[in-house]
Amino acid sequence: HAAPLSRETKITPSYKNTQNVRRFLRQECGADFKFNRPFMQWIKDGDNLTLGDVADEWTRRHTAKTAP
Repeated sequence: HAAPLSRETKITPSYKNTQNVRRFLRQECGADFKFNRPFMQWIKDGDNLTLGDVADEWTRRHTAKTAP
């Protein structure tokens, strides 16, 4: 659970939302980062995703949600 993570870290079928993953995504996405069910389903349904893909998608969704 303490392995170094990067934007290139692959999401595997055994992926878990560890504290290490949450810490990494808060660094990438900002303090507002939170998981929700639709976003978790998107991660689970994805193929060949990396943590960089996850951070980019969260940012895209969060920006679209907060845009005027």
